[in-house]
Amino acid sequence: MSEGLLVEARGLVKEYPRGAGVARVVDGVSFSIGKGETLGLVGESGSGKSTVARMLLRLVEPTAGEVRFDGEDVLGARKGELRAMRRKMQIVFQDPYAALNPRMRVSQILAEPFAIHGEKPDCGVEARVLQLLGQVGLEAGALRRYPHEFSGGQRQRINIARALALRPKFLVLDEPVSALDVSVGAQVINLLKDLQASHGLTYLFISHSMPLVRYLCDRVAVMQGGRLVEMGDVEQVCSAPKDAYTQRLIAATPVMPGEGG
Repeated sequence: MSEGLLVEARGLVKEYPRGAGVARVVDGVSFSIGKGETLGLVGESGSGKSTVARMLLRLVEPTAGEVRFDGEDVLGARKGELRAMRRKMQIVFQDPYAALNPRMRVSQILAEPFAIHGEKPDCGVEARVLQLLGQVGLEAGALRRYPHEFSGGQRQRINIARALALRPKFLVLDEPVSALDVSVGAQVINLLKDLQASHGLTYLFISHSMPLVRYLCDRVAVMQGGRLVEMGDVEQVCSAPKDAYTQRLIAATPVMPGEGG
């Protein structure tokens, strides 16, 4: 693994059975993400980008390929080793309500990662949960409430707080604002930028919006039909896209949602 890289994916392939044959939904995808960097993975629905993200975390087993995280072989890791790795790799899902247990209070939701991993923070679980709430801009009163009592943007802030609980190095952000109103989504994007600056986080940001990727990301990888068709510095790709598919994506979303907010 090269110095300064946190995540490397090489030749990722994912196939699913279809009739008498197979459907290849990801076909030979390779990229790397440097420490503290945000890589945007962009493409239309069905392009394979979410499948790639789940293979990085081994939530989906690749058919072929290699994933390395901070120098470690993710796909070759045994159960205990993978469990330890997952403390450092977290995911924020697209639907902020479906990702939360409706029967749990926020205090229980944010304390759950410590119970699952058998960890007790030096400051205590309750104090750490309060810290997490503050980091995502929510008041202490939120602890007593249930997910249905919050707006979509607040729910996504709770999801982000839970993802930060074990102090990860890497977050996969799987279209984290696509289910939110434009102005609320812009607030969440700015929160993610602030958290990255304060915690030194590395992001994989999945989106179908090139303008949003341009605002948040350092580099961008464009997927079409399970393959990477273009990759490079985000300003370079957005200003002078070489691939016709990338050109169409940019033309389809000419204004960044919430820009300037």
